[in-house]
Formats: sequence, C-alpha cells, structure tokens
Amino acid sequence: MRLVRAARPLDRTDDLPRRVRNEATIVVGQRKLFQRLVPGVMHALIFWGFLVLFPTILMAGIGAIDRSWSFPWLGRQGWFMALVDVFVLAVLTGVAIAFWIRKVVRPKRFDGSHLGEADLILGMIALVVLTLLGWHASRIAAGLNEWPAHASFLSNALSHEVGSAPATRERFFVWAHVLVIVSFLVYLPYSKHLHIATAAINVFFSRTRRRGRLEPLRFDVPEAEMRFGAGTIRDLTWKEMVDSFSCTECGRCQDVCPAYATGKLLSPKLLIMGIRDQVFAEGSNLLAGGELSPIAGNGVPEEMVWDCVTCGACVHECPVSIEHVDHIVDLRRNLVMMESSFPQEAESMLRDVERIGNPWGKPQGDRAAWAEELGVRVVEEGEPAPEILYWVGCAAAYDERARTAAESTVKLLQKAGVDFAILGAREACTGDPARRMGNEYVFQSYAEQNVTTLNDAGVTRIVASCPHCLNSLGNEYPDFGGQYEVMHHTELLAALVREGKLEPKAGEREITYHDSCYLARHNDVRDEPRELVAAVGKPVEMTRNRERTFCCGAGGAHMWMEERGTPINEERVREAVATGAETLAVACPFCTVMLDDGVRSLGEQLRVVDVSTLLVESIED
Repeated sequence: MRLVRAARPLDRTDDLPRRVRNEATIVVGQRKLFQRLVPGVMHALIFWGFLVLFPTILMAGIGAIDRSWSFPWLGRQGWFMALVDVFVLAVLTGVAIAFWIRKVVRPKRFDGSHLGEADLILGMIALVVLTLLGWHASRIAAGLNEWPAHASFLSNALSHEVGSAPATRERFFVWAHVLVIVSFLVYLPYSKHLHIATAAINVFFSRTRRRGRLEPLRFDVPEAEMRFGAGTIRDLTWKEMVDSFSCTECGRCQDVCPAYATGKLLSPKLLIMGIRDQVFAEGSNLLAGGELSPIAGNGVPEEMVWDCVTCGACVHECPVSIEHVDHIVDLRRNLVMMESSFPQEAESMLRDVERIGNPWGKPQGDRAAWAEELGVRVVEEGEPAPEILYWVGCAAAYDERARTAAESTVKLLQKAGVDFAILGAREACTGDPARRMGNEYVFQSYAEQNVTTLNDAGVTRIVASCPHCLNSLGNEYPDFGGQYEVMHHTELLAALVREGKLEPKAGEREITYHDSCYLARHNDVRDEPRELVAAVGKPVEMTRNRERTFCCGAGGAHMWMEERGTPINEERVREAVATGAETLAVACPFCTVMLDDGVRSLGEQLRVVDVSTLLVESIED
C-alpha cells in the first residue's frame, strides 16, 4: 500500500457503472479467462469454489478455539454443507486440470513463469480443501456436526473411514486446515498469487474508454509534478504499480504477442514481471527517497521496449486487465524525451513529423494533389463545413499503394451523393506515429493544431480511412478539446450499401479479410468491413480474426523501423494464403503496405486490396 501511495497520480474514478459491470463479468464471471475454455474452466472451478467455501474458513478459524461454536444459521443448513462438498470436488478437479495443463500439456506460454512456485500454490490449495473435508468427516464421526450428516454426501461417506478417536482427529484436521490457510496467507505477498489480493482492484480501475487511447502527459503543471514517462519506478502511476502486482504469469499475453511469436525478445509477461521485480527490489529506496535505477536496461531490456507494435493483443487477453501497452509507451516516452535513445532508423520519421507535418517527409502542399482530378472539394478558411469531413491521412496522401483506397472512397461518396470535403494542406499528421514512438510532446503539438483547425472549420463529423487516424481523432483528441463524431470509411460505406445508395454486385471470388488491430481491437469495428466483403464476394476467415486478429507489423511506429527475426507481415500473409483465398482484403493503409510487402517477399500470388476498392470495382463492373 505504501508503494502504491508513493506512485504517480492517475484519475480512474469515472464511469462507475462500467467498473461495477467489469467486476461482475471479469472477476466474478471470469469472462476473460473463458476466452480459453479448458484453462478457464480450471480457474473458475477453483475461484468459484473458494467463494462458496469462504464461510467455512471463518467457521474453522473459530472452531479451532471452540469446537462447540458454529456459524449462526448457516452452519446448520444441510443445503449449504452439500454445496460445500460439491465445491470441494470442484476445487480438486480444478487443481487436477491445472497440474495436467502444466505437467502434461506444458504450453509454451508458461516459458519464463515461476512454475515451481505455481506447483507449491496448487498443492496448498489442494491441502486447504482436503483438510476441510477431513475436518467435516471427523466432526460427523464424532457426532459434533450441527447439520444433517446425510446432506454432506462426501464428508459423510468419508466419516466411516475416520477410525478410532474421532474427536482427536477432529482437532488435528481443524488445526491443520487453519495452519495451511495461515501459511498460504503469509506466503501470498511473496508470490505471483499476490494477484488474489490485487486482481479485483486492478480490474475495477482498468480503462473503461476505448482501448486505443493512451493517457496523456501533462506539460502544464509545475516542474516538480511533471512526468516524462517511466524512467524509474518512481515515475510509475499507481495503476501501473498495481498492474505489476497483479500479473498471474499465465502467459496468455505472451501467447498472442506478434513480436514474441516471430522471434523478438519482447514478452509482455516478462516485461510486467521485470517491472514487478524492480519494484520489489527498489521499493525501500523509493519510500526512503533514495537513488533508483532506470527500468529500461535493468528490469526490462531496452530492446524489449522497441519490439512492441502496440497492437493490444496482450491487453485483450489479460484476465486481470493489465495495460501492457501503457507501460511500454511510458518507457518509450522516457527514453525518447529524456534520454534521446531510440532506434536510429526512426530518427528521420520523428524529424519529418516534427518539421514537415508527415512521416513521409513530403511537402504539405502536395497533400491534396491526388484529389485534383477527382474534383474533391477542399475546405478553405472561412468556408462552410461539409456534412462530413474526409480525413485523408498521411499514408493515403503520400503513398501510392495506400492512395488507391482514398480514391475509391471518394468515388463511392460521390456516387452516393454524400456532402463531403477534405482539408487539403491544412490537414497535418495526427501525431500517432510520434506518440506511439514515445514523443508525446510532438503528438500533443499536432493534436492541439489539428483540433484548432477542425474547430475553426466547424467540423462535427469525420470519416477516416486510416484506423490510426480514426483512433487519434476519436479517442485521443477529446483530451485536447476535439469532440467529433468519428467513423471509419467502412462504417459509412456499409451504411450506404444498406440504404441502397450503393449497389454492389456479388461475385464468386473468395476473399479473406484482415482485421486491423487499431480498427477491430482498439475501436470495435469488425462487422461493417465484413458486410462489404460479403457484398462483393465469398468471405473466408483466417484463424486469427476479429478482436483476436494478428498484427500486420506496422503499429507502434514499426512502419518506419527495422524488424528483427521473422517479419510479422510475412507471418500474417502465410495465414491468409492458407485460407485458399485469391484476395486479401484490408481496411487500413498501413496494413495495405505491410501485407503487400509480405506477399512480394514471399512470392505469393495474392492480391492485397482495400475493401473500398473492391466495392468500386463491383459497382463499376
């Protein structure tokens, strides 16, 4: 508690109904654990078992002192004691499944976890319920039970095996039960099972807004209160501190991490464990105001920090709502803004965003050159705002492959009679690549500039083709005064098809659709792109899809960084090829470029194309 109180402040007091709902569904209902059925059943049996058995712990604690004492009313209820036996069996079943998973199945997600510690904990859990069973059986054998013996079907059956001196055995089992529980509680703070005490708290205070939003740094506070990411454990927010205490070492995050899957050093699990180890190692120094070591390079290898593509798969899988991406970006913020330490190949991107307004380093005056022949209206200062502003984004403005999606979107909006326009040279980079890279100051400069431009233009509705722009405009710009209705181009196009304003013709070609992380996982847009794919061809799903998609490798500013190990985009292309589809549909300009590069490097015959282009081709045919 002292460590958490010494951490940096963070406001997580909003949206109380959502927080209560998370407690009910994630903690009590074990919703996120059931994303994997067998491990979910295992954990639920143990967790629900101890919820039901908790009163018996209190009964034993007092019963060890006074064997005649019983819980008022509840201790005499046959139905409750029957329920106790049912859940004793449930807990033992859960423990058996856990040992089977760990010793027989041995999934790779446990690599790096403290397996011996987990075995000890499982053994102690088994002892808790076995000694409880022995206590109840010997109590029945000695005639000390206040409840109907036949109700405890399991304890009653075992009571016949207690043997002589049942009253003495009753004393042995009740004290053994109490001592196992006390030993468990003493060991708890020194083990990964500290999450028993912190997980519910961590879930309650987890982010309730869209997952793609990052917590902004404050540059308008006194210097003593200013924070430039996480350099040492003194810079961690209290939520990040509780995150580190809550890790169960289950490895679900590691199992879905695209960086880890393709041979990079990054493991989200090991990153959180490393931060936790450093917190425990230097906690006394923190409380005493002493010297602290940098996290990056000590608890967390610096290479690990730069491997992340910020796809959020780890956050989605984590059963205790740890926010891994926030930790990584905070470490990057300190490295970039305080240490000027970052991959060399990203230097030109950061420089171009800061000086020119786009990561491609192209002139701002060229932003609308692609749209001139299409007759797209450019909103000039003082002109009335359109019904919908089309936010083009840097990729579509400057990259030839990404530009096709923008041209297709414009043609479709024109055909449907939508009142739209673009900002042209007044549109600047949203700052997303700089923010994910760790340069928060540059991001906030562009956020404030773009918000001023949009507000002065009277814009209220925005459609964006780039999920990264969509995320910044819709989820992060409200922190800087930008309140807009922001939608992805697939959402608008799907609505126009439903309304009959666009009439595509269904074809016979098989199309597999790749979910962009920033669209499907961070912003919950999954159905509309599939509606468009189904309208023009025959959809075929990849194994990893929707909110459990696999990244293209471009996120977290990796579009401009070198990649070690197996390229992530090639891994995703192999999965697309395995479907047998002839077309790989996308809905993100970064995905377009990355997956097209992957197809070329692997020499596959697979067309990578935005869904808007497929829609245009279907209508024109």
